[in-house]
Amino acid sequence: MEAPDASTLAQAILGRFVAGIEPARPPFVLGISGLQGSGKSTLAAALVEAAGHLGWGAVALSLDDAYLTHAERQSLAREVHPLLRTRGVPGTHDLALLGTTLDALANASPENPVPVPRFDKGHDDRYDPHLWPTVAEPPRLVVLEGWCLGVDPEDDTALDTPINALERDEDADGRWRRWVNAQLEGYAAIWRRLDALVVLQAPSWDVVARWRDEAERPLRERDEPRAMDAAALARFLAHYERLSRHALRTLEWKADGVIHLDEDRHPTL
Repeated sequence: MEAPDASTLAQAILGRFVAGIEPARPPFVLGISGLQGSGKSTLAAALVEAAGHLGWGAVALSLDDAYLTHAERQSLAREVHPLLRTRGVPGTHDLALLGTTLDALANASPENPVPVPRFDKGHDDRYDPHLWPTVAEPPRLVVLEGWCLGVDPEDDTALDTPINALERDEDADGRWRRWVNAQLEGYAAIWRRLDALVVLQAPSWDVVARWRDEAERPLRERDEPRAMDAAALARFLAHYERLSRHALRTLEWKADGVIHLDEDRHPTL
């Protein structure tokens, strides 16, 4: 059987979770959680497109677009732990910005259009707010996607033993990983705003690492200044390994829908 494409998945998801919702209610917030390279951004775009074909207003928003500014993260690196220079882990997002954006979307109007945050990964900082897209009417659907969306904190005892060389050598006392884990408590308020959570379930962490390397390869071949070699990429991924493995073990059991992916990212409904 041929694997469904993103458009087919989007239509199935909308039919299952959103189609029966009254249009007059506040926006339906659909969470799409998936580890790096799982295709969550592609699926989010397909959901917005499919909603448009049904005549629904829809907006995609990523956790990646709600990072703290570069300056704010540099301050965290000085005051809390140097590893917080690298964006991505819980504690490096602006949850207040994300929450107020979700609130405002329900009341969007031509008189009060809502700016939707956007982050420039090439410059490791937010785009100027004047460049953010705006929404001028309440959408029926908001798609919120992110790599750690819906993840709960680990048990404290699980943090005792380093999971990789980064934790062993650069977080020997566990201060960074315990701080990151504690931040997830604050993310629970965002998770509670999800009307449904769909998980793109990767086969394993090793496959996720391979997917991320495949994404980096074209940058290396073009000699892009920001391209990472194998060693740099391995260190980068080590920041996310602990919570990624935790998500792979636990997240599908709390999700409203799970899409299992094979090693080539082919989904099954």
